[in-house]
Amino acid sequence: MSFNDDARLDSNRVKDSRGRSKGGKVAAGGGGILILLLAAVFGFNPDMLSGLGIGGAPATNQTQEQAGGPSIEECKTGADANNRADCRILATTQSLDSFWLSYLPKYNVKVGKPGVEIFSGQVNTACGAASSAMGPFYCPGDQVAYFDTGFFNDLRTDFGADGGALAEEYVVAHEYGHHIQNTIGTLAASQQGGSGANSGSVRVELQADCFAGMWAAYASQTKDSAGNTFMKPLTEKDLRSALSAAAAVGDDRIQKAATGRVNPEGWTHGSSAQREAWFLEGYRTGDINQCDTLSAKNLDKPNS
Repeated sequence: MSFNDDARLDSNRVKDSRGRSKGGKVAAGGGGILILLLAAVFGFNPDMLSGLGIGGAPATNQTQEQAGGPSIEECKTGADANNRADCRILATTQSLDSFWLSYLPKYNVKVGKPGVEIFSGQVNTACGAASSAMGPFYCPGDQVAYFDTGFFNDLRTDFGADGGALAEEYVVAHEYGHHIQNTIGTLAASQQGGSGANSGSVRVELQADCFAGMWAAYASQTKDSAGNTFMKPLTEKDLRSALSAAAAVGDDRIQKAATGRVNPEGWTHGSSAQREAWFLEGYRTGDINQCDTLSAKNLDKPNS
């Protein structure tokens, strides 16, 4: 989904910490931290990723030298968002703000904006230290969604998503969806039922996919502070792009690539088909009541 060139971006909305870490080690003994993150993260089971050569132990002694590199302060308009991944994160965040902060009050729900931080290599959070190898994630402890733009390249090259903008925007919308869950009280269900196809973790992740679809349905109606619409109407190509990202990070697809077999008992995020289905449910209905994955009897068929 493309942004309108004249949409106004506020660079203060997103924290840019790229280049501020000058080395040091990410804590490697945080098994509990990883478990907490995986319960609320868009990301991935590290055991699955290690087989693909993507995940594994956090980077250590990593130096980030980005003097003169890109800065979020350079992101001023929708045209910038169409050309740069970091500007796209910023613009998508502002569009999500516009949608959710007007949608939830209809249900007498007060929601605050989540923090959003772009980092490179490693970052310290209220959930502990994390590395880029973990993928994007939302930390409920500080209510911040964290992104390394390098993940979007991995999404294409290692996971097989296409290069469309809505694939990236879907990732941002999914993480924002975890903040909505934290607000309405469903995020805690991720701690229930361990792993497996019907676990609380899978149900929470699929709900975040549904919430991302809801935003996509209304995205072209969201407006900046001057009343300009952020985004152009979604096309079929855009929709296929988002679905390619949802499918790319399905548990079954990752397991198959990593081990050659599929084990639903190890699922934490849902299958590719489920992730696509729940994103489409949110997109088609635009109704938060249709995203009740926690009580759904059949996660393969939303609201069946």
